[in-house]
Amino acid sequence: KKKKNLSPHGSSGFSFSYPNFFFCFSISLLCQAGMLWGHPQCLDYGPPFQPPFHLEFCSAYETFGCCDQDQDNSIAAKYWDIMDYIDPQGHQLCGGYIKDILCQECSPYAAHLYDAENPQTPIRNLPGLCFDYCSEFHFNCHSAITLLTNDKNIHECCEKNKTRFCNLLNIQDQDYCYPNVLKNTDLNRNLGSVVEDPKGCLQLCLTEVANGLRNPVLMLHANDNTHRMFVAEQVGIIWVYLPDGSRLEEPFLDIKKIVVATPWIGDERGFLGMAFHPQYKHNKKFYIYYSYMDKKKVEKIRISELKVSVSDVNKADPHSERTLLELEEPAANHNGGQLLFGLDGYMYLFTGDGGKAGDPFGKFGNAQNKSSLLGKVLRIDVAGKSPNGKPYCIPPDNPFVSDPKALPEVYAYGVRNMWRCAVDRGDPVTHRGRGRIFCGDVGQNRFEEVDIIVKGGNYGWRAKEGFECYDLKLCHNSSLDDILPIFAYGHTVGKSVTGGYVYRGCESPNLRGLYIFGDFMSGRLMALQEDERKNKWKKQDICIGSTKACAFPGLISSYNKFIISFAEDEAGELYFMATSYPSAYAPHGSIYKFVDPARRAPPGKCKRKPIPVKTRSKRIPFAPLASRSFGFYFILWHNKKLFLLSLLRGVLKWQKGPGSNFSLCHRLPV
Repeated sequence: KKKKNLSPHGSSGFSFSYPNFFFCFSISLLCQAGMLWGHPQCLDYGPPFQPPFHLEFCSAYETFGCCDQDQDNSIAAKYWDIMDYIDPQGHQLCGGYIKDILCQECSPYAAHLYDAENPQTPIRNLPGLCFDYCSEFHFNCHSAITLLTNDKNIHECCEKNKTRFCNLLNIQDQDYCYPNVLKNTDLNRNLGSVVEDPKGCLQLCLTEVANGLRNPVLMLHANDNTHRMFVAEQVGIIWVYLPDGSRLEEPFLDIKKIVVATPWIGDERGFLGMAFHPQYKHNKKFYIYYSYMDKKKVEKIRISELKVSVSDVNKADPHSERTLLELEEPAANHNGGQLLFGLDGYMYLFTGDGGKAGDPFGKFGNAQNKSSLLGKVLRIDVAGKSPNGKPYCIPPDNPFVSDPKALPEVYAYGVRNMWRCAVDRGDPVTHRGRGRIFCGDVGQNRFEEVDIIVKGGNYGWRAKEGFECYDLKLCHNSSLDDILPIFAYGHTVGKSVTGGYVYRGCESPNLRGLYIFGDFMSGRLMALQEDERKNKWKKQDICIGSTKACAFPGLISSYNKFIISFAEDEAGELYFMATSYPSAYAPHGSIYKFVDPARRAPPGKCKRKPIPVKTRSKRIPFAPLASRSFGFYFILWHNKKLFLLSLLRGVLKWQKGPGSNFSLCHRLPV
């Protein structure tokens, strides 16, 4: 037999000659590798995936693993290259072993098998084999070892020494060595599904994408194929973030001198909403919603139209502002703040009920009074002017255009203070759900709720709060066709809902169709799964923070408590904004992206091709603040020398702002 160096990882592979000399140190406790690393992961340090096409060679992993068709073909080529050096009898005796060993690159536990669970760890030449299997392979095919690896240390020590060879390839946790890893039902029962803890909490992870923001109230894309993100701070400044994660030094818009915002914890006034025109690529128009004070010192909400600067696509023209609507605010809270465009091309505006507690304005409150624009969902056509001089038109199919007791802008009513609404993109294949508008409506004393907006709907406030009566007299006399929430929760769970999005992205297939939202005060993240047959929604908690599930490079397992808003990028990936100290002037806000550690889309499927934009402002690269919540030293004795292979220093950063013990603060939209 000829000898040939065919290591699956090239000549730079590093073999582990003394695997039993292993130490794992943490900040506060000794740990075992299995505790940190026992999770599906590929050699590129990402979660496994479902290959898009049939795997001809490593077919055992064609439903879920780490290889696509190209990788499968490459492994098959290696196999046949090796088999050219083996006689016909060896084909029958050793072919199965060699194929199994090569195909471990496709295993969903490949990173564990190859000790490659972070970029700093050198990949071993051969996968971890269980001792019995390894012994059988060595007994029958030890002469093939030099074909599988070019590591000279293995050649010298192990071709004739079964015990040393199999000790070398052994893995401390026997559940994860091959082939045991295929037989372990606990590991493989729900492989590829979202990991749930014993209480059914979905285990997701995060990446930090921005920080140092002052109460980031929203993040939007312009749907112009540039994949820029526009992030607004409550003080009245909008920043541009580029696809590479950098931020432009000069803001897109700065109107902080006009916006009413204070450093008071929980002050709800400020820059609250923004929306890009559906035809923004052509007309360069966008819309903003903010608190301001007029010349008579009366606090109002203003909704305006602006245009982008002709000379710089990353700068708005503040002189182009055209006021569409102004609403006087009787109190400082309950300002609403959402702007969005529906699939019909009309603008939807979500206003609060005017503030204070219990909507005390008039006989029935503002929310039930259709002659008031407060406590409503409004719909207008920004293209044109009304005959009566208003700088917008009324859509002819608005539900109350023929009602003399109602304002024609009203699309739905009976809302308290909807904080963050979103349009569902719909299923990418069937388009089911497309165009639905989801909102989180902040409650009063007992319940928070999530609603789907329907034309002409009455959402019950102040007669009802959630599913229950609030004002008993109004509740008993109200109509029986109030629109009920799709979900409501009590104040033992949270005290201020933050509406989210239905996930329709590409990168995390398990999350598709989940409505993901949170609570500002409790910091809880939650998901609703639709049961189409029963027309009901099932709630599950989302848990961020499992060290085991989030042990991927670049992922973090902690976040700031106060969840202000959610966002969707141009590709449909989902984010949320949170701060550790809810003051409009405190730079403790960060933006996080959701990642499912159990499964990803096949590599290459979710590639983006942003249209490049010229930038005149300096680019500030992103510098993450968050750190992993664990650390370890991995020390290895090799040839009587001590090598420090990797050091991941986990510094437990409890980012405890000056208000972290403040238990009475009220959120932005309370």
